Amino acid sequence: MTTAALSPSPLADLDTAALREAHSSFARAYDELKAAGLSLDITRGKPSADQLDLSNDLLHLPDGAYRDAAGTDLRNYGGPNGLTELREIFSGALRVPVAQLLALGNASLTVMHDTIAQALIHGVPGGDLPWANQSISFLAPVPGYDRHFTILERFGIRMIPVPMNDDGPDIEAVASLLAADDSIKGMWCVPVYSNPTGAVYSEKVVRALVSLDAAPDFRLFWDNAYAVHHLTDDRPEPIDVLTLAAEAGNPDRPLIFASTSKVTFPGSGVAFFGASPANIAWFQHNSAAQSIGPDKLNQLRHALFLKDADGLTAHMEKHRAILEPKFAAVDEVFRERLSPWGAGSWNAPKGGYFVSLDVADGSAKRAVQLAKEAGIAVTPAGSTFPYGEDPRDANIRIAPTFPSLDELTAALGGLCTAILLAEAETLLADRD
Repeated sequence: MTTAALSPSPLADLDTAALREAHSSFARAYDELKAAGLSLDITRGKPSADQLDLSNDLLHLPDGAYRDAAGTDLRNYGGPNGLTELREIFSGALRVPVAQLLALGNASLTVMHDTIAQALIHGVPGGDLPWANQSISFLAPVPGYDRHFTILERFGIRMIPVPMNDDGPDIEAVASLLAADDSIKGMWCVPVYSNPTGAVYSEKVVRALVSLDAAPDFRLFWDNAYAVHHLTDDRPEPIDVLTLAAEAGNPDRPLIFASTSKVTFPGSGVAFFGASPANIAWFQHNSAAQSIGPDKLNQLRHALFLKDADGLTAHMEKHRAILEPKFAAVDEVFRERLSPWGAGSWNAPKGGYFVSLDVADGSAKRAVQLAKEAGIAVTPAGSTFPYGEDPRDANIRIAPTFPSLDELTAALGGLCTAILLAEAETLLADRD
């Protein structure tokens, strides 16, 4: 690339003449990028075909079997709690007792959506009124997961951003907001390898979250989507949020969600819901009007395929072998292309599915637009904030899992070209 002719220095430290020279070089490199006619996509955190192939044996199961360990015919109605054998496999990883863990349909997003809908219509244990009969707000740690925000926006629930730290949401900010606003009824949490920052909640933060003064019907929507998605041997010890909440006198506060979507097949997985006995009874009572039971044959397929907790661990190691080089490539490309120019800062997550990249304030949307025009689709800037509004216009979520390593490297290189050009444009505009 033409940028190699320049001696890289942090863009913000360059005088205006040198910055204009760098901008011209980035613009030439970008023209070359557009001329390459790329068509690459790193927008969503989808498993790659290689990852999906790991679960192909599911397509041959249950191989004539249709009864659970107790002899129940799983082809028929019933079994609203889901297959015991599968719940036992995931109980340890999620730190939820089997009796308080339900195995449900194919998507945890559906369960989260329906849980909020039922709370709006009927209220939750400990509350005096349905949520819909009150002014409702949710706390939203940012950067966060856009689909969480979409559910709330669809229901007209106001979202209040909360800053994220490396060990979880800013507890002082959470406490201050709860004390000042009694409309706050919920908070999104991705406690392990948070989307997109990769943050892992510390036990100190979790103890604070379950102990804070809040309304009796305040709920932590505990989306443990990446509990088993490790990329290194340095793995966080799962935190038993239900026990901590009970010890704090707030046993009904956490509502735990998870799924096998990124363990086996996203379109044909199994979702889980875990909670206190009171919340489980509430959920079962509401869902009984909606379903006579989940797809237990699919759950049997998963139980036969994974076998036990050790089988789940071994299966996820195969995922790690595919994903670890891709996440390493993100760090390598960014260090090579962005660091010499003092451009961008990013995390190197120890698990999960995303990398959070911050570029110069005011540059993210422009960088994503430039990448798109060069044939590289990136998650829209701002999507990691409620209503798509990043006040700094700085955050870009990187999803490295789906493309091949070669395609990913090409997409990242092109994105870096777009980022450098966007940052140079922003800095020059600030000096005019």
